[in-house]
Amino acid sequence: MLRGIELDSKSATNGRGGRSASYRITVQSNGNLLIGSAYTKQMNLQPGDEFEISLGRKHIRLKQIDEDGAVEE
Repeated sequence: MLRGIELDSKSATNGRGGRSASYRITVQSNGNLLIGSAYTKQMNLQPGDEFEISLGRKHIRLKQIDEDGAVEE
């Protein structure tokens, strides 16, 4: 089963009338990318969930690894 989120600004609010997710991030001074809790909550991610990272010419793809260790397609 493939899990993902619809990148639609109408559904990006946090449910309390607060700030909506912008779908833009900036590389931090230490080189890290912080995705943020708005996205992890929308995808129902839990601490310890694992991902495979693959690099393209101008993109980074995260593929979630399921409980059996298989990459979800």
